[in-house]
Amino acid sequence: MAKSTFYHAGCPVCVSAEHDIVNLLGSENVDVVHLGSDKSRIEEAEQAGVKSVPALVTPNGNVLHINFGASMADVKG
Repeated sequence: MAKSTFYHAGCPVCVSAEHDIVNLLGSENVDVVHLGSDKSRIEEAEQAGVKSVPALVTPNGNVLHINFGASMADVKG
């Protein structure tokens, strides 16, 4: 099974969503990307269609925006 990718920026909303996503999908099925710590992956997230974080990108490319923690412009700083 291909992994989903969960992008977040480390805010409380994002961290809470990360815990829920990992509990739902299992840590082996999701790649967690903290864009605040790994800015090199911001472009990857944007190319996948992420407009705000937290967001989950499914294996077939659907982007599920969860709540609203920060826009990608905020993440870029």
